[in-house]
Amino acid sequence: MPVAPELRALNIDIPAQPESLVKLSSLLAACDVNLQQVGALVESDMALAAAVLKAVNSSLYGLSGRVQSVHQAISYLGTREVAGITFEMGLRAVFPSAPDLAAVWERAAVRGLLMGRIGDAIGVDPWAAHSAGLFEECGKAVLFRHSAERYLSMMIDAENDEELAFLEHQEFGVSHDALGAAMCESWGLAPAAVHSVRFHIVVNATRELPAQVQRRSICVLSAVAHALMTDPGTLDEVVAAVAPQAQLEPELVLRGARRVQQQIERAVERSD
Repeated sequence: MPVAPELRALNIDIPAQPESLVKLSSLLAACDVNLQQVGALVESDMALAAAVLKAVNSSLYGLSGRVQSVHQAISYLGTREVAGITFEMGLRAVFPSAPDLAAVWERAAVRGLLMGRIGDAIGVDPWAAHSAGLFEECGKAVLFRHSAERYLSMMIDAENDEELAFLEHQEFGVSHDALGAAMCESWGLAPAAVHSVRFHIVVNATRELPAQVQRRSICVLSAVAHALMTDPGTLDEVVAAVAPQAQLEPELVLRGARRVQQQIERAVERSD
């Protein structure tokens, strides 16, 4: 899908999707996903494969033994999570390697994993959820690449994403949520993921899902992941507020979120 003309007029470049991820998206769209082809595609790009294996072997996944190949990673984690990690590494690779973006990518990895696994647990499309989580803050990387020094000062000054979005509008005429959604569109992500990225700031601030949101359950998972990552004590009230807006049973969402949270905490503990 094309980037909106008003964003093009701002002269802020949105990175193109790497060819390897275009091919991976095509494979994942097939009704019967070929695991061998997925593994071979990732391993055909040595830098990408190395980055994927490094991520798979991190404490976040807590595997009992060291994974030596992409095919082995798929057998342990499944195609969707390995594809998600591949997209994460491909996304990072199109931006400058900068310590100032490290926290953005760390949150993306955790958020994508949380949203994908909770989605799987409660019957919500786990790939759309995982990809929405990965891309939620990618607009920040776009603005950092556009003007690193100016944007870094904003990231430091802003107390939260609402304030950061206000500063972005003042300085650049656009905020990172809109840029992130545009990048999702240009990379061919599902509309549900695009909308989740576009509206995550307002949903987290108000606990209200805008009327135009498609497949509202993905936005719910974004709000749940945000609560788990920033203030777990608010999880019950966040779920009670947002789940009914997507016709989801709050207790089901809570059980799924707590189970996934415990899985990740145990994985990290085992690796310590």
